[in-house]
Amino acid sequence: MVPPGKKPAGEASNSNKKCKRYFNGHWKEEFTWLGFDYEKLMFCLECRQALVQNKRGKAENAFTVGTNNFQRHALLRHVTSGAHRQALAVNRGQPTFEGQAEGGGAYPGLATTPTSRDIKVEVDPAKVAVLTTVYCMAKEDVPDDRCSPLLKLQRFNLCQALLGMEHGDDYSPRRVRDMQVAIASVLHTEACQCLKASPYVGLVLDKTRDWPESHSLALFATSVSPCNGQPATTFLGNVELEGEAIAGQLLDILQAFGVSASKLAWLNSSLPSDHLGSTALQLQAACPLLMELHCLPGRPDPEPPAYLGEYESVLDALFRLHSGPSSHMVPELPAALDLAAINLAGPWPVPWASLLRVVEAVAEAWPCLVPTLEAPVPASPTIRALALTLRQFTFVAFTHLLLDTLPCIQKLALVLQTEDPDLALLQPLVMAAAASLQAQQSSGGTGLQGFLRELVSSSPDMGGGRCTFRGLELVGYSEAAVQGLERLQGAFLDSMRRGLRSSYPGPSLDAVAAFAAIFDSPRYPQAREKLDPHGEGALRLLLRACAPAVVRQRALGHFTLFKRVVCSPGRLGPRALCAKLACGHSELHELFPDFAALSARALALPAGAGLLDKVGRSSRELRWWGQGGAREGPSDPAVKIAVAGPPLHEFDFALAVQFLESRWGEGLLGSQLT
Repeated sequence: MVPPGKKPAGEASNSNKKCKRYFNGHWKEEFTWLGFDYEKLMFCLECRQALVQNKRGKAENAFTVGTNNFQRHALLRHVTSGAHRQALAVNRGQPTFEGQAEGGGAYPGLATTPTSRDIKVEVDPAKVAVLTTVYCMAKEDVPDDRCSPLLKLQRFNLCQALLGMEHGDDYSPRRVRDMQVAIASVLHTEACQCLKASPYVGLVLDKTRDWPESHSLALFATSVSPCNGQPATTFLGNVELEGEAIAGQLLDILQAFGVSASKLAWLNSSLPSDHLGSTALQLQAACPLLMELHCLPGRPDPEPPAYLGEYESVLDALFRLHSGPSSHMVPELPAALDLAAINLAGPWPVPWASLLRVVEAVAEAWPCLVPTLEAPVPASPTIRALALTLRQFTFVAFTHLLLDTLPCIQKLALVLQTEDPDLALLQPLVMAAAASLQAQQSSGGTGLQGFLRELVSSSPDMGGGRCTFRGLELVGYSEAAVQGLERLQGAFLDSMRRGLRSSYPGPSLDAVAAFAAIFDSPRYPQAREKLDPHGEGALRLLLRACAPAVVRQRALGHFTLFKRVVCSPGRLGPRALCAKLACGHSELHELFPDFAALSARALALPAGAGLLDKVGRSSRELRWWGQGGAREGPSDPAVKIAVAGPPLHEFDFALAVQFLESRWGEGLLGSQLT
């Protein structure tokens, strides 16, 4: 509320006294550089910081001095201005990347990036409008030859930025591709800046097609911004890796983005452990800080039993049958698809046997599912064969085996799928899952044993081969079948235990638990006599693992003071505390440099909902692109935009325009947009 007798901020600059504009606090959420001072003026934090660093500079723009022009379009003009971008370059030490693009490297065809001093203050809105159209076309998979009709449609709808264009100009697919290359080059440059500034980087490998038939991998990197301490996930590209030197190829790609081997701290992969083994060892030999933690969903266990593939093919046929017009007949199945967020139209096989909700739905619907499949007269041969398979003893028994084994794995997965994973729970859950699998190996699971006891009671004479379960007769029940089930159970549980060990190696789990012990201040002991010795062993473990990046004696000497400082009222959670430590401008960063380095490494850990969401969306895009559409393939710049492009309002179209003009001259866009 405006105090009595005072004019609202902004009134003096507004000639229309009836229209009083006020500062909107929500703008600070959208424009993180925005500040508001006691003089009721809004200003740019980045521009003021750059002015302080450049002692001979002058406050030449309104957002450095302070302005009361409280309008959103003023903020938009400033964020695309050359002055703001030059300030960002000063504050972040923005490099140029001529050598990377000229030499081909990981992204041949990407031109050099204009430096901040070349960026113009004013950008033609028509040029930005055309580039935004091309950008959205790539994001929505619109063919390149539809650019001209879309621009004409926008002019017809009186898009102000495009009204000055010549109506006869056409944009051929070649010109559209030129603009796509410029946009993709900006994305590449921003990725280089982000990764080069990060003290540590995590590497994520996601297979985009069946392995080893295709060695196509989507590469992502996790990083930490020293400006605000926030983690980020960056799409690096889709590459074909072959031969024995995959580790060397990966390091070359990282080097092209400005990441040295000494900064690579984490490795997360969806590749089977038997295919990743030699590559991981070579990476560890070259990267002294590297630790493995493979928590991407869908990572296959090593050497699974052959029946697992047969079981999943049955579930695939079953759910596809009941996802169309027949979905109302057994509602539990389509409901399970919705809960598990499964898209049957996707190009990637569904890992049915790893989805607890799916297996639970099959077990619940089984008594009515089999009669439903057998009811139609005449039934198709495919449906008859499917109904007979569902009656098989081995199928029903394996379903109960999955119901015993999946819950412990599901709990582990859920912890890592939250936005801010509770790392303190990771090691206990892995140990609990391993103990559960070992117990089932020794005595059998509760569900499976209950199923077998019910069969024995329904068919005391096993040699007769006839038994019932929930009122339905099973096929193939015999002593030999029970012995085969025991072998199948042993092989399956062995495979799961090996997969658990390879996905969560002991040293990595110890390090994650140590990070949690040090940075999870809400779990610190309350009593002072217990607080001082708390975490000593965890810190010593991390100091050994991160020896090149921290000073051991200084960190040990600071630890007691560190705990007392972060244990003060208003304790931060682990992620917020790590972000504050990793932020280069924070007081904690200056006071405790060794803990700042450790926190940056913890933040670079590739885990959490943000990573899984980005990897999942990007992988789906890449798999669709790889199905032989109109594009050239995953190296097409349109694919780069579709996969890595941020939301429309976050992309730097002014820099993309400047990129075009600096590489191909003013004639490329200038002659067409006048």
